[in-house]
Amino acid sequence: MKEIRIHGRGGQGAVVTAELFAVAAYKSGKYSLGFPFLGGGGERRGAPVQAFVRLDDRPIRLRSKVYEPDYVIVLDPTLISIVDVTAGLKPDAEIIINSEKSPQELGIPGHVKATSVPASQIAMETMGITIMNTAIMGAFAGLTGEFDIDAIEQAIQEKFSSEVASKNILAARSAYDHAAGIKKQQGGASGGN
Repeated sequence: MKEIRIHGRGGQGAVVTAELFAVAAYKSGKYSLGFPFLGGGGERRGAPVQAFVRLDDRPIRLRSKVYEPDYVIVLDPTLISIVDVTAGLKPDAEIIINSEKSPQELGIPGHVKATSVPASQIAMETMGITIMNTAIMGAFAGLTGEFDIDAIEQAIQEKFSSEVASKNILAARSAYDHAAGIKKQQGGASGGN
């Protein structure tokens, strides 16, 4: 089983990201479960929230929060200074951060596998807004190979109307291409971009 923990702020799309990942996993022939944790004020816009995704080749029975993630996605890099996004990481876990700054500049320890992707910038360039959740999904697919970009595009098409979907697919595809370029520079292994 692969487990993903998503850190964001209320209104940034962490919950929608988890839902779309679950649909994309299903489209890829996997079992999946995506859900939010909104306790502690997370229902307020701007408050820290977490969402979780589990992927497996077998039915998933575990319904708890993700405590030992294989992957962490950070939608808002300002959370790094107030939330321990590295908590519980498995030894080979990977962090993907929405930022133009390097993981080290953001305070991620050098021994942690982490990559920064400018998902907000990509969203602004492709959609004209900084809502980056579909862009970060494309980046995740490009860096990890856990999802096929076509499955992510199908999930987006199911969630949004055609005009909104086409812009989000463009953001996801652009971020996927950007992240695939980073992975190629890293020699196929994730690391501190």
